[in-house]
Amino acid sequence: MAGFGNKGLVPTRRAALTLIGAGALAMGGIASARAATGDDEVLTEAKVLRDPDTPVAGNPGGNITIVEWSDYNCPYCRKLEPELRQVVQDDGKVRLVMKDWPILGPVSVTAARTALAAKFQDKYHQAHDAMMGVSSRLTEPRINELLAAAGVDMDRLKRDLTGHAKDIDAILKRNNEQAEAFGFRGTPSFIVGKYRVPGVLSMTEFEQVIADARKAKMN
Repeated sequence: MAGFGNKGLVPTRRAALTLIGAGALAMGGIASARAATGDDEVLTEAKVLRDPDTPVAGNPGGNITIVEWSDYNCPYCRKLEPELRQVVQDDGKVRLVMKDWPILGPVSVTAARTALAAKFQDKYHQAHDAMMGVSSRLTEPRINELLAAAGVDMDRLKRDLTGHAKDIDAILKRNNEQAEAFGFRGTPSFIVGKYRVPGVLSMTEFEQVIADARKAKMN
C-alpha cells in the first residue's frame, strides 16, 4: 500500500486478512467510523456510497458496494486493478465506487483532475484504465499521450479542466476528507459493505470479504 511517501506502509496479505477476519465489524464501516471520529457530515452513507459526482463501475444496482480510494502513481493500485475488476465482473452484483485520492505528489493530482475532467465527455473510465495500465511513473506529457490514445478529446478536456475546476477540486476534497476520517494511510484503501479494508487483497481474499459483507448485510 502506498502511503504519504512512506515505503514502510506495505502490509502483507496475511495482515490485511487479519483486519477483516474475527471482529472485522469492530474495525468498522461507515457507521462505526462516523461514531469514532464525529465526522457526521463527512461520512454520511450518501456521500461515501452515493456521491453522484463519483464514477461507478460494475453493476450500478449491485447488492454490495466496494468503495476504492486510489492514486494513479500507486504501483499497488495498478497491480490490483485487473484482479479487482475481474472479481467485480465475475460476481456480477458488485457496485464499484471509484474515488480518486492523489496523495503521491503533484503529478498524481494532475492525473486525478484529468481523469475527472474526462468524465464530462463520458471518458472517465477510458482515462482511468489508460493511466492504471502503465508500469512506469506518470508525467504530465505521458498523461496527455495516454489519454489522447484512449480517445479522449484533448481540446474538450482542457476546456473542462478550466470550466469545471471548482467541481473537480470539490470531489477531490471530499474524497480526501473521507479517507482521512476512515483513518486510511495510503492507497489502495477500501470499504467493502460494512468492512474497512486498508490494504491490498488477492482475488480470493476479495471474494471472501464480499461474501462476508453480504452475510453481515443480512444480519
